Amino acid sequence: MADEWKAPDAEQASESKEEGKSWRLLEKTLLASVQEQRRARRWGIFFKLLTFIYLFGLLFLFSPFMDGDGTASRSASHTALVEVRGVIADQEAASADNIIKSLREAFKDAKTKAVVMRINSPGGSPVQAGYVYDEIRRLRGEYPAIKLYAVITDLGASGAYYIASAADEIYADKASLVGSIGVTAAGYGFVGAMEKLGVERRAYTSGEHKAFLDPFSPQKPDETAFWQGVLDTTHNQFIAMVKQGRGDRLKDKEHPELFSGLIWSGEQAKALGLVDGLGSASYVARDIVGEKDLVDFTVQESPFDRFSKRIGASVAEHLSLYMGLQGPSLR
Repeated sequence: MADEWKAPDAEQASESKEEGKSWRLLEKTLLASVQEQRRARRWGIFFKLLTFIYLFGLLFLFSPFMDGDGTASRSASHTALVEVRGVIADQEAASADNIIKSLREAFKDAKTKAVVMRINSPGGSPVQAGYVYDEIRRLRGEYPAIKLYAVITDLGASGAYYIASAADEIYADKASLVGSIGVTAAGYGFVGAMEKLGVERRAYTSGEHKAFLDPFSPQKPDETAFWQGVLDTTHNQFIAMVKQGRGDRLKDKEHPELFSGLIWSGEQAKALGLVDGLGSASYVARDIVGEKDLVDFTVQESPFDRFSKRIGASVAEHLSLYMGLQGPSLR
């Protein structure tokens, strides 16, 4: 009887041992599969990152971000082109730094016969426009044999016209919008809305007029008069620079509204002496300069710079723009 009971125990032990081996083998297989999936995922991420870096490097390498004169070949001489496009402001494409750099490169090129500054801008910062105006006057004195022509396309208003007035001659299309010689600093006032909502404004300052542009506080007559004086001073500076650049060509005596901030078509602007003729950049290069080949010297931003600017714009900057906390604007 004892031998009969021992035989089943040995058989069960053998079966249990085989099952243990099977489970261990299955466990190893599953662990190996998980490790392989992790390895494959890591390699996948690595190769995707490598591909992204490679493509970005190609884009960065072949983009014309250093200088705007990346033409494959040039003739014995050419007409240099510098674009002024968009709002004239610091850190924008039409910043003083970018425009001045482009103009300097255009003037110093030995093959440049004349420079055409093609403008399509609503204006912007009086400071940035003033920097460009002064540099144009300096470059014209340094390179007296090279003329600078401003060509207005769709829009050459306010600060953009400020810059154009420094050129030797200005051209525009008959339907271009030209002028708007004035200064603006707009904002909003929320005092009435706060009273209706029962919101109390608490502003703590050191200096009697430190918060005089605060849109949540009521205006004071003396502060309003002071701010108007700042705008008038900037406007008078604008007028003086335009008169210096345009001279006797302006018909301001016959048309006193010339400096009122109004804007005119290119055809009207010609009659007012704001522009010298009607035509495009190609027309000026071909028929005025006598050199039809245009070579672009405009500074181009790299894709990285454009990307950085898009993600780097601060909320505070935009709030100040819409709430009237920014400085005067030639627009």
